[in-house]
Amino acid sequence: MTALSLTRRRCLALLPSLVAGGCGYTLAGRGQYLPSYITAISVPPFANTTPIPLIDQIFTNKVRTEFQNRGQYRVVTGETGADGLVKGTITGLSTAPVAFTASQLARRLRISVILAVSFEDLRQKKVLWENPALSFADEYELASPGSLGGDAGAFIGQETAVLDRLGDDFARNVVTAILEAF
Repeated sequence: MTALSLTRRRCLALLPSLVAGGCGYTLAGRGQYLPSYITAISVPPFANTTPIPLIDQIFTNKVRTEFQNRGQYRVVTGETGADGLVKGTITGLSTAPVAFTASQLARRLRISVILAVSFEDLRQKKVLWENPALSFADEYELASPGSLGGDAGAFIGQETAVLDRLGDDFARNVVTAILEAF
């Protein structure tokens, strides 16, 4: 092999990396999106338009905890002293059977929660991020198959663990979206 053909091969082998490196392609969600002056975030209680009590408290607390766990923000409940504001409304909750016993009784339920959430820069008085229809869902096995029949009210009395899982998933996703501009 000649020195010229070896050089050509090396150049051709490097070409894809040079082209990709110069195309401006980067992963979204890297780094910090919020202005540096936002250090205190207000997370007042979420509104709840569903007939299910306590779900608003679970989701509000999960968001507060997620911001605190990130370690760089102070979380407050009121707007006094806050630089940013998270507003949330739980707009829907539904359950639906997804698996049945041999006698056609519900064995496994899927619960879906729909929320509207926004993040406002209080200093600039503008919304930096919002999603009016976030949907989160999880499934769980019923303690006694067929006992709920899709009734969301009866569900709450038996299985709050699924709401904790949904709240964790919701908080992780929302805080990441706010902080990293997804």
